[in-house]
Amino acid sequence: MKLEIHFSFFSNLLYYPYLAKRLCHMELTKNQEKLKKRLSSVQLIVSFYLIAVIMSTILLSLPVAHRPHVELSLVDALFTAVSAISVTGLGVVSTADTFSVPGYFILAFILQFGGIGIMTLGTFIWILFGKKIGLKDRQLIMTDQNRSTFSGLVQLMRQILIIIIIIELIGAVILGIHFRNYFPTWEEAFIQGFFASVSATTNAGFDITGTSLVPFAQDYFVQFINMILLILGAIGFPVLIEVKEFLTHKGDIPYKFTLFTKLTTLTFFILIVVGAVFIFLFDRNHFFAGKSWHESLFYSLFQSISTRNGGLATMDVSDFSDPTLLFISGLMFIGASPSSVGGGIRTTTFAIMMLSIYFYAKGKESVKVFGRELHPSDIHGSFIVITTAAFICSFSIILMTIFEPSFSIIEIVFEVSSAFGTTGLSMGITSSLSTPGKFIIMALMFIGRIGIFSFLFLIRGNTVKDRYKYPKEKVIIG
Repeated sequence: MKLEIHFSFFSNLLYYPYLAKRLCHMELTKNQEKLKKRLSSVQLIVSFYLIAVIMSTILLSLPVAHRPHVELSLVDALFTAVSAISVTGLGVVSTADTFSVPGYFILAFILQFGGIGIMTLGTFIWILFGKKIGLKDRQLIMTDQNRSTFSGLVQLMRQILIIIIIIELIGAVILGIHFRNYFPTWEEAFIQGFFASVSATTNAGFDITGTSLVPFAQDYFVQFINMILLILGAIGFPVLIEVKEFLTHKGDIPYKFTLFTKLTTLTFFILIVVGAVFIFLFDRNHFFAGKSWHESLFYSLFQSISTRNGGLATMDVSDFSDPTLLFISGLMFIGASPSSVGGGIRTTTFAIMMLSIYFYAKGKESVKVFGRELHPSDIHGSFIVITTAAFICSFSIILMTIFEPSFSIIEIVFEVSSAFGTTGLSMGITSSLSTPGKFIIMALMFIGRIGIFSFLFLIRGNTVKDRYKYPKEKVIIG
């Protein structure tokens, strides 16, 4: 009898911690589910990006990621992590001088999360482990990729991942083979080629040469490959998918591109051409004086493409004149296409604003383009994005002039525009920023990555329908 009591006592003693652990786990899971239900899709996505920033900071702080006898402060590691997750490329430390070869691969891995998107890689991992993609997961994917419908989201994630990886691999092989002309070993050449391909495709702007693409200022092949990779990353995932479907389309009925693809592609390439022309015109008697036509062409074209989100440079941008620097700041503010690796207000937002102004000046009540009429909510949303972005950048410039009095206003405007547009170009002031200045730039990079709409949805409450309305009355404006 005593033996049975003792056995029962000890068995219960062993069982109760297990039971308590199970109950705690169930309670924790229940609380997590409640939290997930309480948070909106946008808030969850932003939470995931913040977690990614924290994890990236930890990875970049590991000793194995650094060169011997190199120390990276917590603030600098955090800044680098935010810059990588937002695929901006602004750096307070030199990537080449700070990180080791394992550090390069860690940084390239982080750039994938930032460029392709948290939910794209997350969906791929879920599929690998056989996880069912539920309704809440699809809502998160839809939010992360700026989609308006649930249809084909998982297939979309697969296509994005496959297309980007193929582009990066092709770029890495081409650049790796060509870089054999510059580096003594195949290993070093292919590491340089791999990182350059990932950085260009994700429009990250990081480099491990130590001087961006300045060593290849006369190598038009390297510049051409980088320009192609930059364009493919910034033009938008939906555009790449539609181009792929167009090339593989079979049947008698012609393939029709969506209005989004037509509008964003046309705007994208118009901005490249206009940007290159104005960069040359503004600096034809300054930076381009004495340069050959092909040097001027490639300098202008490359900076026009890279300015819109790439952050790579074949020259020191501070050599440009003030009008050119202000014009480039405007291009960085516009940024890349929606649902791409880039930031800024996005190309379609800019296009809708310009079309709305044009049609309003013509006395038209609606905006029509490519045989379609734009939805009023899109027009309204575009002006909200532009106004909010202009306010955020203007306020940041004011704060930066307070915390960074040693820098000129042009340097500050350029840095703020580069951070918001997640471009990564700098006039050389990033490494000299104070701690408050670094946090301002980090906030801008993060907002530029998640987008203005996500930022506004993050701080607003739940939508409440009006139970009553007042009579409408016009006011004097303008």
